[in-house]
Amino acid sequence: MGVKVVKFGGSSVADGLQLAKVKEIIESDPERRYVVVSAPGKRFDGDSKITDLLFMCKAHAEHNIPYEQLLQVVTDRYSAIKYNLNIDVDLEDAYKEIKAQMNSGCSEDYVASRGEYLSAILVAAYLGYDFVDTKRLILFDGKGRLLAEETNEALSEELSKHERAVIPGFYGSIKESDEIKVLSRGGSDVTGSLVARAVNADIYENWTDVSGLLMADPRVVDDPKPIENISYMELRELSYMGASVLHEEAVFPVRLSNIPINIRNTNAPEDPGTIITTEKDYKNDKVLSGIAGKQPFTVITVYKNMMNKEVGFVRRALAVLEDLGISFDHIPTGIDSLSVVIESAAVEDHLDEVIDAFNHRLHPDEITVVPDIALIAVVGMGLSHSVGVSAKITKALADAGINIRMLNQGTSEINVIIGVESKDFKAATRAIYSAFVD
Repeated sequence: MGVKVVKFGGSSVADGLQLAKVKEIIESDPERRYVVVSAPGKRFDGDSKITDLLFMCKAHAEHNIPYEQLLQVVTDRYSAIKYNLNIDVDLEDAYKEIKAQMNSGCSEDYVASRGEYLSAILVAAYLGYDFVDTKRLILFDGKGRLLAEETNEALSEELSKHERAVIPGFYGSIKESDEIKVLSRGGSDVTGSLVARAVNADIYENWTDVSGLLMADPRVVDDPKPIENISYMELRELSYMGASVLHEEAVFPVRLSNIPINIRNTNAPEDPGTIITTEKDYKNDKVLSGIAGKQPFTVITVYKNMMNKEVGFVRRALAVLEDLGISFDHIPTGIDSLSVVIESAAVEDHLDEVIDAFNHRLHPDEITVVPDIALIAVVGMGLSHSVGVSAKITKALADAGINIRMLNQGTSEINVIIGVESKDFKAATRAIYSAFVD
């Protein structure tokens, strides 16, 4: 029998109705043996996610504001699921422990992790699976960096003892201290990927509230087509540029073991979703796989005559950003110019410092700053061997009356990055999509 790891997001475990769907999905395929769950998400517009409520409890406690009523809202959510589905599990000791930890000044990471912790205990009892805590299994060093190989070893050893198990997403612990440490938001995707690698799964199914990836953001493009197949490399490009169905860091553990990811819809389990595979197995004769973008960015351009002959020029420029703790997104260059493209939020409080340091270290002829730039990524394996891609993009934008501020093809040859003014972002995305799809 094969092994499938399945991860269910917050919308899939939001209430008893959704959890009943989850159980039906799992029981329909005996290969779905390891289940990773998020904390319950919103049940309707205006509702609150459990994790957000827990953060609010912590904030109240830190300011000596009574938080018990908020915590009661949290426990009532779990109790309602328990009674609606007639789940035989006692959560009272867990509730008392959370309150005791809150009163003793526990860490924010501990509080944030309890949503997944309670969710996993509840789902394990509902399914009749073992509960396996990720504390002491997903390991971080003292600086909060994931210890990937030690995590893989710990998870492999523990999960080999369980034929079927439910595992909480989102958190692990610091190796040296056992202190709870959470991954970034969306980290349950990463947990699922780590578990899939640890058990050498045949596939990692990521169940959410959409039927896979779409070729563009439906908030920007009307009724975009679904993506049936995509490579890890393409997904990484789209995730980085704003596509948010799957946490971008979730790709790496399964990619190491050549495990496909299948993004599925809990509310429409008959839909095949999107299959994500390694590049060498990926076959698609389409030029375009998807379009994604984000904003705003700031472009700082340094002009200096004979820049290309000056050894170490780029290194000195990037050292300025490193010293200020600023990361860059792109560095398009010309013979006598160098541009750094930076997310505006990262540079807005340091812009004067960056310019002063560039003047001091680089002695440029001129520096210009262009704010409010949107970047759009056109991604697809077919871009690398298709004639006229850039021409099609530029024509589409010209016909729409949109000025291009930057155009750059990545060295991987699977993406083209277009920079436009932020006010033109939606119109530009729609124009490019129509040029390739319609």
